[in-house]
Amino acid sequence: MTKAKIRKIVTLVEETRKEIGQDISPPTRRAAAVAVIENPFAGHYREDLEDLMAIGEELGGILGRRCVEALGIEPRQAESYGKAAMVGENGELEHAAAILHPRLGKPLRAAVEKGAALVPSSKKMGSMGQPLDVPLGHKDAAYVRSHFDGMEVRINDAPRANEIMVAISVTDSGRPLPRVGGLKAEEAKGEDGLR
Repeated sequence: MTKAKIRKIVTLVEETRKEIGQDISPPTRRAAAVAVIENPFAGHYREDLEDLMAIGEELGGILGRRCVEALGIEPRQAESYGKAAMVGENGELEHAAAILHPRLGKPLRAAVEKGAALVPSSKKMGSMGQPLDVPLGHKDAAYVRSHFDGMEVRINDAPRANEIMVAISVTDSGRPLPRVGGLKAEEAKGEDGLR
């Protein structure tokens, strides 16, 4: 039985094959899995946010695995990840923080094998159909500039006032045509989360 009361899950894959007239081979691919859940604390203040932390832990695994499956890769082949949440108008920003920060990372890292780097994140309040940007960074080495990226997600009927939209994104590559220097993905050691 899931802790989260999930109304829907949306999974999508973006594949870039051409950029500014240049062929991208192999294509760069990003996946996002988004859960629209009931906010158990919508409309009232609650000091103890443990229920949302437990939901975050559960969603980290569910959504992380969905992204890897959507890309059709082995978990070790995932290169970048990120997380974001949008709280409907009857919630508060801290509800998004409770889902994203204390425990979502560990099951997400398991879904992508390793993940030495911090998981980039964003939080916002919003209404139905508003875009949510999921920031992305290399899963093992934060200094890999080619993987500084983001993926926009939006769901036409979410989040409703008493809901939270929780998104995870995983990639199998960096940006198309990266050329701003820095540490290359193949040079990353992934020991300290930075290099």
